[in-house]
Amino acid sequence: MSTPTVSPPVPRPVRAAVVVWLVAVGAGVAETLVRLALPDPPGPGALVKRAVIAAGLVVLVLALREGRTVVRWLLALLMGVVGTLAAVAEPITWLAAGGSPATSLAGAGVAELGVVGLRVTYLAAVLVALVLVFRPAANAFFRLRATPD
Repeated sequence: MSTPTVSPPVPRPVRAAVVVWLVAVGAGVAETLVRLALPDPPGPGALVKRAVIAAGLVVLVLALREGRTVVRWLLALLMGVVGTLAAVAEPITWLAAGGSPATSLAGAGVAELGVVGLRVTYLAAVLVALVLVFRPAANAFFRLRATPD
């Protein structure tokens, strides 16, 4: 006769990280939608690609509650590194080419300002989620879940 095992509760930092990761994904989706109002909107192929990426990220974020270490590291890599690089590459390239933030913001419309705000939201959410998912309580949760029964 086997003894049933009780899974440890998901600690508050991990639960909070799930919410904040979802905010980051939502900011990325919202940015895509706002970009549809710009003069050079994403095409159908780009929209499908972004939708598939967003759906995959939501699946990973929700799986974080299961305590799999690989999910935590995948999110850190995909959103924390790849997503952050993607979010800052365009502005950095533009600045390096001599772009002026003051001039650009002065002439920006609602859609352009929306993109900037959503990128800032994405970056802030990713930073907060990374901190949360590597807090001591989260580390203990992932360590405990990795231990074989």
